[in-house]
Amino acid sequence: MTDLSFSLFALRNAYLDGEVTVDAVIAEALRRAANEKYPSVWIRLLTPDELEPYVAALRAQDPRHLPLYGIPFAIKDNIDLAGIPTTVACPEFAYTPSASATVVERLIAAGAVPMGKTNLDQFATGLVGVRSPYGIPRSVFNAEYISGGSSSGSGVAVASGMVTFALGTDTAGSGRVPAAFNHITGYKPTKGWFSAKGVFPACHSLDCATVFAGTCAEASKIAHTVWGIDPGDSFSRAPISETRPIKTLGVPAAEGLAFFGDAAAEALYSESLETLAAQGFELVEFDYLPFRDAALLLYAGPWVAERRHAIGAFLKTHPEAVHPAVRTIIARGDEVTGVDVFDGIYRLQDFIARTVRVFEEIDALVLPTTGTTYRVADVLEDPITLNSNLGYYTNFVNLLDLAAVAVPAGFRENGEGLPFGITFIGPAGSDEQLLALGDRFHRLRTTTIGVTGRDLSSEPALSAPDSGLQLAVVGAHLTGEPLNHQLTSRNARFIRSTRTSAHYRLYKLPNTTPPKPGLVRLSEPVAHSAGIVVEIWSLDAAAFGAFVAEIPPPMTIGTIQLEDGSSVKGFLCEPLAIEGAEDITASGGWKAFQEAR
Repeated sequence: MTDLSFSLFALRNAYLDGEVTVDAVIAEALRRAANEKYPSVWIRLLTPDELEPYVAALRAQDPRHLPLYGIPFAIKDNIDLAGIPTTVACPEFAYTPSASATVVERLIAAGAVPMGKTNLDQFATGLVGVRSPYGIPRSVFNAEYISGGSSSGSGVAVASGMVTFALGTDTAGSGRVPAAFNHITGYKPTKGWFSAKGVFPACHSLDCATVFAGTCAEASKIAHTVWGIDPGDSFSRAPISETRPIKTLGVPAAEGLAFFGDAAAEALYSESLETLAAQGFELVEFDYLPFRDAALLLYAGPWVAERRHAIGAFLKTHPEAVHPAVRTIIARGDEVTGVDVFDGIYRLQDFIARTVRVFEEIDALVLPTTGTTYRVADVLEDPITLNSNLGYYTNFVNLLDLAAVAVPAGFRENGEGLPFGITFIGPAGSDEQLLALGDRFHRLRTTTIGVTGRDLSSEPALSAPDSGLQLAVVGAHLTGEPLNHQLTSRNARFIRSTRTSAHYRLYKLPNTTPPKPGLVRLSEPVAHSAGIVVEIWSLDAAAFGAFVAEIPPPMTIGTIQLEDGSSVKGFLCEPLAIEGAEDITASGGWKAFQEAR
């Protein structure tokens, strides 16, 4: 088991092929989590007895029914896991939640197994990873250097191969900086796409739960499991994807760039831009200063009072329990007045208006994730200034309601063996386009993932989402079937063949010309079903409307859940029509049924 890949896709295939059991995988994850080479990763690693209920629940399940079956993951310790203390890296502040955060609940429902709670900069305040009484995680490449924060333990847990993925949070860059310093992917979604219920706030109006993973394709699959409105989170909003393709990338004009004396990082950024230009992307200079000035508002503006609000009276009653650097930052919130708050809101709105205009000329920004990195000893000596430097390219993103994907971009050739990363940043809703771009770029610049030994070239690639409306077809409209011309005559484009989730039955409908099947959604998974084969086609809005207008009863267009947890519009059948119909679910699809006949 020691050579078992913890790639999400490799593990899933191993489960489906019966090559591994969930008991064996979780036992191996526990063994890896105890690796003393990477200290201070965990605040609370679950015991075998605490993991048993999660594993037992999966033993009775068919792996085909759960998109994340048996996948081990870690949880930053400002995100609730039922029955396990949430410390926020402050033991005196700890509490034990009775329910898990919504993001955790959704992952567990999809079959993922929580291995424990990871270390962080106390109260998620910092980008360095050194502000914790539970020790200091280090870069997986060089222990003299910081891991990045505040999601320090989560980044190291993924980069070292302890888990497949990890949850972090991001207010100022905490879901991106550890990714850059440990050579993995960090995905910060559009605000509200991941529920914040059960996430202890830093700045509640800005906070985002995030995903650390080896690849963008893994991050995308996890995101599709987590996305969605949560009535328990007033900041939650429905994912509505921006489908405009990314062709033009914004690059800061020279006066906006800062590398803090790190010539190796500057050279790697230039090489990254050359790589993108060679791929046909148009690089356009823009004025970075409004973005930089917006970033300054996060700590120099009134939002520091929101951090102060999050911990209530604790700072006054237990000042000695708060890390000195964290205490210095959060205590500033007591000095913020109501006038300061409105002044900050007005200034931010001005920056929003100015930066929105930038995205009228470009599709996304391409920035260094950080301009440099630091030794642990240097950060301990100068904790505020060096931390601030690391936020130069990150602090503005949530203030301006943008999405971001941080990906590896190569290694410094200065003898330190340290990685460098870039971040693609786009408007709210551009998440899927950014993930696809990040995946493409990652493969062009390097083939490695953290220190896991995994080869990126063996991992599934992630395609950019199509700009049309996607439709799942299940019967007579499949390729080669008699009604497929209704799609092709409208210039519909075939996207892929896939399967539904296991919650569907397929019936051969009586008295239909040409013969048609009917797909019906059930509340519970169908035993021993791997889902029903469907094809995904894309049409523009006008063609989609014209196509739907031709659909006769008993067929309808509804929402179909796919095996990866995502949903598309597709053909369903009115339940009345299946009276007397033949149940052909066991065939796995309409073409397979016809071939068997």
